[in-house]
Amino acid sequence: MSVPVQHLMYIDGQFVTGYGDTWIDVINPATETVISRIPDGNAEDARKAIYAAERAQPEWEALPAIERAGWLRKISARIRERASEISALIVEEGGKIQQLADVEVAFTADYIDYMAEWARRYEGEILQSDRPGENILLFKRALGVTTGILPWNFPFFLIARKLAPALLTGNTIVIKPSEFTPNNAIAFARIVDETGLPRGVFNLVTGRGETVGQELAGNPKVAMVSMTGSVTTGEKIMEAAAKNITKVCLELGGKAPAIVMDDADTELAVKAIVDSRIINTGQVCNCAERVYVQQGIYDSFVNRLVETMKVVQFGNPAQRTDIAMGPLINAAAQERVEQKVARAVQEGARLVLGGKVPEGKGYYYPPTLLLDVRQEMAIMHEETFGPVLPVVKFATLDEAIAMANDSDYGLTSSIYTRDLNTAMKAIKRLKFGETYINRENFEAMQGFHAGWRKSGIGGADGKHGLNEYLQTQVVYLQS
Repeated sequence: MSVPVQHLMYIDGQFVTGYGDTWIDVINPATETVISRIPDGNAEDARKAIYAAERAQPEWEALPAIERAGWLRKISARIRERASEISALIVEEGGKIQQLADVEVAFTADYIDYMAEWARRYEGEILQSDRPGENILLFKRALGVTTGILPWNFPFFLIARKLAPALLTGNTIVIKPSEFTPNNAIAFARIVDETGLPRGVFNLVTGRGETVGQELAGNPKVAMVSMTGSVTTGEKIMEAAAKNITKVCLELGGKAPAIVMDDADTELAVKAIVDSRIINTGQVCNCAERVYVQQGIYDSFVNRLVETMKVVQFGNPAQRTDIAMGPLINAAAQERVEQKVARAVQEGARLVLGGKVPEGKGYYYPPTLLLDVRQEMAIMHEETFGPVLPVVKFATLDEAIAMANDSDYGLTSSIYTRDLNTAMKAIKRLKFGETYINRENFEAMQGFHAGWRKSGIGGADGKHGLNEYLQTQVVYLQS
């Protein structure tokens, strides 16, 4: 029996075990075997990393932005050199299929390069003054020490989504990866170390949210905490940050509606919705979680949906390349999905496909289709985070939009129609941060990924995401 690899945290330019002597086992969700161990960090470890970031920040901010961008490009270049190694880690610890893991690694490197391009493009302003001989100058300044608290579903990319804009704009950062998928983050830390990035600019602390995460959100030295995860965790982060009036940037849950009109391209809609639901085994906050189909094409659409979903294969992504899904992240996730489907059936939904946990090792759950679903059912309101698709029939666009907006969440939405007027009506009335027309839900790095209502505060990507890491200093210069 092989001994699991023991990884270390990365604080102030050094790999360290931390102050405690306890460890967390990292489990392969496809096999239920322990593959590594990480330090179960505590608040003191988090404070040490924050203080290191604080010491490094002034000198880092003093560098020209183009030099900071150069460091980012060194990181992205090494990511590409190590792509296959990192991808294998993501597959092993997260249960992600190989193709998607490869895309995540490549997209991460591209994202870092994209943010580096902004080095010469983010800027302040000069305003006209009411006083003679005066100039009003608006400078964009770094916030200081930032922290990033990560989920497990796209763990490698989300390091970059927080690190790249933070470092480019002169901030330093402390990252806490999910304890379920820390190995890829530790590989990221090794890459950073190999580039020679100045000590303290990037730090990585492993551990649990209730200890490390709380310190990263509640420490008065932290200028902003950026967190991606559940609404429940987001509430705890906000509560901790509020004690110091610390800025928060939160991407939380979603319950994305997909509206399919009578005039939709059925083949396109079915493929996009199924792809959106099964990607990463349904564990994506911005992908379609509920479907509304207009009554004129309901029967034909559902028939095509059944045919498409029933051929979706799942299995161990380290052993098979002919699959579209791997396992769920852990036993608790598997149990939650199973319970949500059981409740839907109890409330009157008809189980057409899936709905049964397969025998054997691994936290698998099959593609599942629910029909005869009503809007008031819990499955239409609670985030499932699994490969489950509930379908509701509707008569008019007004009815569909009302049901789509009937949610605590407001991250993404989509509509399928050939009529531009219909699409424009929907765009104006759908209360979501993103709306996709005739395509799957997947954002672009130059856009702006931001949720409404309980789906979050602030956002990421593009110039607007970059601005989350900046604050404005106004100077009144009298000559």
